[in-house]
Amino acid sequence: MKVGLIGFGKTGKAVATAILDNNELCLEWVLRKRTLLEHRSVPEFLGIQSDEPGLIYSSLTTSMEELLDKHPVDAIIDFSSDQGIYTYGEIAAKRGITIISAVSHYGEQEREFLKELAKQTVVFWSPNITLGVNYLLIASKFLKKIAPWVDIQIVEEHFREKAGVSGTAIKIAKVLDLEESDINSVRAGGIEGRHEVIFGFPYQTVRLIHESISREAFGNGVIFVAQNLAGKEKGLYNFESLLLPYFYN
Repeated sequence: MKVGLIGFGKTGKAVATAILDNNELCLEWVLRKRTLLEHRSVPEFLGIQSDEPGLIYSSLTTSMEELLDKHPVDAIIDFSSDQGIYTYGEIAAKRGITIISAVSHYGEQEREFLKELAKQTVVFWSPNITLGVNYLLIASKFLKKIAPWVDIQIVEEHFREKAGVSGTAIKIAKVLDLEESDINSVRAGGIEGRHEVIFGFPYQTVRLIHESISREAFGNGVIFVAQNLAGKEKGLYNFESLLLPYFYN
């Protein structure tokens, strides 16, 4: 499967590394806004031995139409910003290219736009694309269904500079019908990311914890999603729609 990656920050670089290490996905190109590193080879830049093209392009000098004409792909993976979808969404959908978005926050307008794109192609969105976090989400949902009266608290911990409440924690709260006030945020040092859901039963406590060790976990999540979207009908997918069949098979 040929893929293009949008966004080449710290997480984008980790995702590119995971893709280059995978035999089923081929990194055709990376698109970023800045012209720094333009036309450089991603494998060379990351120091990875690979025959994949993985050239870096800038959206300031290369249009999406031009990029897709020269280097067509089967899927576009988005780790940019909430506005990134507008730079490629319609073009990708018209060409039947699968869209995999791992953007943390989308407003109502962007979410509606994703629904419109999903009428033309396969669209996937998850504010956290790690497999572990999404397993935690489903497990938490099941436990809440079994004991709807249980006391629940969410704790999210991240590095000192991270602004705002974790998008993943907000997603967990939404799934469990909780308020944002039920989320406890901790900012300290260089914590990569930790989410804990605490279920307080009488005489016992259940804790579900996911801890990020490396940003490569996002890359592993992308690979899982890309593999499980293969052959899907056009429509809007999330992690739950991909994981639930594993629970019942």
